[in-house]
Amino acid sequence: MNTKKIIYGISALVVIAVAAYGIYMYRTIFASNTKFAESEIYVTVPTASSYEQVKTAMAPFVEDLDKFDQVAQKKSYPARKDKAGRFLIKKGMNSNEIVNALRQNIPVKLAFNNQERLENFAGRIGAQLEADSLSVLNACLDPQFLADNGLNKNNVLSIFIPNSYEFFWNTSAEVFRDKMLKEYRRFWTSARLEKAKKLNLNPEEVIALASIVHKETVKADERPVVAGVYLNRLQKGIKLEADPTVIYAVKAVSNDFNQVIKRVLYKDLETNSLYNTYKYNGLPPGPIAMPDISAIDAVLNPAKHNYIYFCASVTRFGYHEFAVTPDQHEANRRKYVAWVSNQGIKR
Repeated sequence: MNTKKIIYGISALVVIAVAAYGIYMYRTIFASNTKFAESEIYVTVPTASSYEQVKTAMAPFVEDLDKFDQVAQKKSYPARKDKAGRFLIKKGMNSNEIVNALRQNIPVKLAFNNQERLENFAGRIGAQLEADSLSVLNACLDPQFLADNGLNKNNVLSIFIPNSYEFFWNTSAEVFRDKMLKEYRRFWTSARLEKAKKLNLNPEEVIALASIVHKETVKADERPVVAGVYLNRLQKGIKLEADPTVIYAVKAVSNDFNQVIKRVLYKDLETNSLYNTYKYNGLPPGPIAMPDISAIDAVLNPAKHNYIYFCASVTRFGYHEFAVTPDQHEANRRKYVAWVSNQGIKR
């Protein structure tokens, strides 16, 4: 009788111990272990981070770091060699789910457009990836990279085609640059290259002209017409005389790209810069901004016409009035100058 009681007692203790351990393990592994108000957050872990650095990064978002650590140890996470990346943590995740989440590097949906200079572009990328703006800039201006790919500091911005891309947050500046170069080459299909050849332009020259077209008009349906004007001028050996290039030249010479210039003055036309197409013939040495794809394709598929001039319209705002002769253009120009003066725009 006593033996049975002892056995029952031991069995009861075992059951209690197992139950207690089960509760403990449940609370350690499967109970919620987050402490942020948002429905989800992204945690970034820098390149070459140690496990201790991961715990430091997770500390603001984990309710019980010891429980997280126990599960991470059991799942051999500390031994993981590459811990860097961007990770999605959802509210209410348990320690097991958090550790699993730290194994799934979530790509960044990278987007950029309308960047005026390589420096602006590098800043835009540096704000979205681990690589900072200076490392992105230095990678793009690396002399060996430029020489190997027939580029220079003036036209290297050409290789970055505005679009949406996916990159891991911890992508290095060099890997980012090289992948974008591959995307650029992929963009230049045989069909696009053939069209550029017929225009007697190489891809970088197409981009330079497209950047002017992009700045001249936001109307996608008008861009082929504007592109046709500039191509007509190039073919006839006439200076492009594009106001956006003058604005860029003024900013470059003054080293102030933050200034806003809404009106080009006669004195601006004398700005001594290769980007000033009123002063120098042909295309500028590189793009004056990052043109979008519609502007690039407008250059490759220009409207066929005899226009040599165009001026902003005062009746169809956002569009332009086109002209074949200097007299027609002068009449359009006077209307625009009068309108600008009436608006009180001095600069």
